[in-house]
Order: sequence, then structure tokens, then C-alpha cells
Amino acid sequence: MSAVKNVMLGLVKTRKMAADEARALAETWLDRVGMLARKDHFPGQLSGGQQQRVAIARAIAMNPQLMLFDEVTSALDPELVSEVLAVVRDLGRDGMTMLLVTHEMRFARDVSSRVIFMHQGRIHEEGTSEDIFGAPKSERLQAFLSNSQS
Repeated sequence: MSAVKNVMLGLVKTRKMAADEARALAETWLDRVGMLARKDHFPGQLSGGQQQRVAIARAIAMNPQLMLFDEVTSALDPELVSEVLAVVRDLGRDGMTMLLVTHEMRFARDVSSRVIFMHQGRIHEEGTSEDIFGAPKSERLQAFLSNSQS
């Protein structure tokens, strides 16, 4: 399925949107994530970062109240990470509510209004970005931040 048809699928099947309306909305979101020029490309013709941006457009086109991102950059080459993080950063600037699970600490510090640090399924510390990254209280968080900066 092409990128545009991939984004259209949920709109047509779930939202029962007319195909022309779904295409217009899909193209709007593909443009927003920098993928409009590749709207007719198939997954095998896209890089991992481009595929991830199409996936983000597909999810956002459904107009969710909350976006969940679980390690959105985990399967990407380092050079592709920045293009996906830029899309997420732009969504945050526009007011999208997001729950982001990440090991990208620099990114989390830059974009988060609230941070929860978990270890082995338990919350160890929570607070503002400034609190968590500027003055971590728990030894576990201090060690984690120290290791993630090396």
C-alpha cells in the first residue's frame, strides 16, 4: 500500500470518511511530517525514518486526544532518529498531548513538561523536566542519567 493509502485506510474503514476527503486529510498530514513528495511510494521505497513518519501521520490523521510513542526511534539508524524526533517535537509545539517512552534523554529533557522515571516497572521519580534532569533525587536516576551521558 502506498503512503497515502496507508494513511487513508483508517479514515475510510473506521471513520467512514469518503475517499476524496480521506485523501485530502492524508495528504495534509503527510505534508506536515515532510512526506507529501513520497505519498505514492511503497514501504520498500522508504527509509526507516520515512516509514515512521508515515506511521505518525496515519495515527494523527485519526485525530486522537493522546498520542502514545513507545521508543519511536528504537529501530532507526542514528541519522534517521533526528528526522523522527523533529516531527514529534513539532507536534508537541502545536499542543498535541503525548506520552513518550524513550531512552533519548536529551530529547526527553528538551520536549517534556512532565517526566516520570521508571525502573523495573516502578516509578522511582517524577517531576518537571528541570527537576528530573537538573536535580535528580534517587540514586538510580542519578546513575541512569550519568550512564546515558557517556
